Amino acid sequence: MLVGVPKEIKDHEYRVGLIPSAVRELVADGHRVIIETGAGVGAGLPDSEYQAAGAEIVATADEVFRRAELIVKVKEPLGPERKKLKPGQILFTYLHLAPDPEQTHDLIASGVTAIAYETVTSPQGTLPLLTPMSEVAGRMAPQVGAHALERTNGGRGILIGGVPGVPPADVLVLGAGVAGTNATLIALGMGASVTVLDRNTEALRRIAAQFGPRVRTAFSTRDVVETLCRRSDLVIAAVLIPGAAAPRIITAETVKAMKPGSVIVDIAIDQGGCAETSRPTTHSKPTYLVDGVIHYCVTNMPGAVARTSTFALNNVTLPFVLALAGSGLRRALAEDPHLRAGLNIHEGQVTHKAVAGALKLPHVRAEAALKM
Repeated sequence: MLVGVPKEIKDHEYRVGLIPSAVRELVADGHRVIIETGAGVGAGLPDSEYQAAGAEIVATADEVFRRAELIVKVKEPLGPERKKLKPGQILFTYLHLAPDPEQTHDLIASGVTAIAYETVTSPQGTLPLLTPMSEVAGRMAPQVGAHALERTNGGRGILIGGVPGVPPADVLVLGAGVAGTNATLIALGMGASVTVLDRNTEALRRIAAQFGPRVRTAFSTRDVVETLCRRSDLVIAAVLIPGAAAPRIITAETVKAMKPGSVIVDIAIDQGGCAETSRPTTHSKPTYLVDGVIHYCVTNMPGAVARTSTFALNNVTLPFVLALAGSGLRRALAEDPHLRAGLNIHEGQVTHKAVAGALKLPHVRAEAALKM
């Protein structure tokens, strides 16, 4: 199979779909790989390393999209990229379709087969291709939140870890999943006072067992979210419903009641965000104010640490790329129900139930769409 990797064009997105060692694995299996020139530079991977691994370097994204049978990316295809997609191609990348009707309709119209990293499952019921980027975003969240809390950036002027005689920042983490757990780890390491909310009591028990009395846990209800948001200096929103739009658990009224200069870091913005006041931002302009509260809602947080993120992502995507290239679409999806769970759109049909439900579109089971 001919596998293509275009350079990412989203604002300050420096990750790349395949690293040279992944290219070498594909070439060793008899596949051809084309890489747009400069695609890996932002992650410290020059064209020469791809050529040494057996890839062909091409001059433009147009050539990648024109020639490739399987396109491996990191972020969702933007408008100019979606125009280049065609029937029969396989697109393997993060998509986050539930809050993005425009992208969804374009992918339907293109006739492409779109497999989303974020809905591929595992035998344990986890989301293995989402996990590494959730780890990265979770670990970044206290860092960017601490930066936003500085008075020079419009924040309350609070040092997240405090100093002797002055208390640390109160940090509230909404969601005890992968991102929330990693945010908790770093916030505690920075010396913050941390509270974690979730509606899954087993997840709260896991947090309590992992971090002990250093962290407080609470069951998430509307009253608890409202009360603790008002008290917090930094709120990290990390609630996920696989494939679906994120629940808006922070209301506009709650934001209005928060401390002036406090900060919301909405990790869930890829899926629409957890606050009613959240809207997507970029690394070029990451924050904005609503009622005196700083909102950080960058949709590609891990792109800022591109090398770490690229290698972490390739560690988990490579087996699936090899399966798609080696077995072809239908056989690969027939043999692996967990990869099949990643199928979001196939030949004009929405095949993921949560995406269809969020966008009020007809749903066709993957097995029916693939005529299995």
